[in-house]
Amino acid sequence: MILVTGGAGFIGANFVLDWLRDGDEPVVNADKLTYAGNAETLAPLSSDERHVFVREDICDRAAMDALFSTYKPRAVVHFAAESHVDRSIHGPGEFVQTNVVGTFTLLEAARAYWGTLSGAERDAFRFLHVSTDEVFGSLGPADAAFSEVTAYAPNSPYSASKAASDHFVRAYHHTYGLPTLTTNCSNNYGPYQFPEKLIPLTLINALAGKRLPVYGDGSNVRDWLYVGDHCAAIRTVLARGTPGETYNIGGWNEKKNIEVVRTLCALLDELRPAAGGARYESQIEFVKDRPGHDQRYAIDATKIERELGWRPAETFETGLRKTVQWYLDHAAWVQGVTSGSYRHWIEKHYAPQS
Repeated sequence: MILVTGGAGFIGANFVLDWLRDGDEPVVNADKLTYAGNAETLAPLSSDERHVFVREDICDRAAMDALFSTYKPRAVVHFAAESHVDRSIHGPGEFVQTNVVGTFTLLEAARAYWGTLSGAERDAFRFLHVSTDEVFGSLGPADAAFSEVTAYAPNSPYSASKAASDHFVRAYHHTYGLPTLTTNCSNNYGPYQFPEKLIPLTLINALAGKRLPVYGDGSNVRDWLYVGDHCAAIRTVLARGTPGETYNIGGWNEKKNIEVVRTLCALLDELRPAAGGARYESQIEFVKDRPGHDQRYAIDATKIERELGWRPAETFETGLRKTVQWYLDHAAWVQGVTSGSYRHWIEKHYAPQS
């Protein structure tokens, strides 16, 4: 069995669904179910005995100790994190609590559990920490892409909190010998993404006839990684990665934000034409840039390809088409997230025990 944290969030849920689709090893899935954690995403697993869902906070040491003691996982895949830059600007405290204190608490629980293992079980144990390229800061137009040895230079409370968590993971390997692995990924997109992020927000607003806000002049550049590719890379690192190492995971797809929005609009024009033949691109509206907005991120994913044999299967064009089609085909999921009805479902099914 493996322990997944944050497995009701966007990337974590995709990972759990893919894991159980492609294999039989059980998962214990621990998620606090904050606003971005949607238990309905895991509905296909409701009758699957290989999936054990527990509503727990990674900051709760006693709860984490109990999970390790009860389920005895061979590995931890740690997704649980606050991840939206805008939210971190307006409320950084939650990011420190979840991303820094939560990771520290989970590391302590994992170290205590690992200390009880011996022989092959101890040697095989892994703690895989999922992080972001934002810890490296911002690149200029001609700068080389981020590599695993790029110096950290976080520019937002979110990226600073993730950088701190990365450092704790590194320290627990070098100080205590805990067999850790760290992955730093670029911008993910795909099914089940909460609609505060660029692609689902743009898609949902476009279909609703609302404005499509783009920060600044839309020239900020990101590398885009289809979530299914990301999950495959994490499985590869978990299976074959070297303890103590970090691996950058990218899609080899650098795009300006305005290019992403226009490409998405063109796909909607094709797949779901607007009434009266209007073009979705006409809804684009440039808005005031956010504070400290990094200009460019780019991932050099050479190491994971060279050492572990992973490379993304999707281009941006194929991945975006799959993503748009998924949202068009899953209007009920979108409605549940945007209306808040899933919050009532959570409270009904996962209310605290009295």
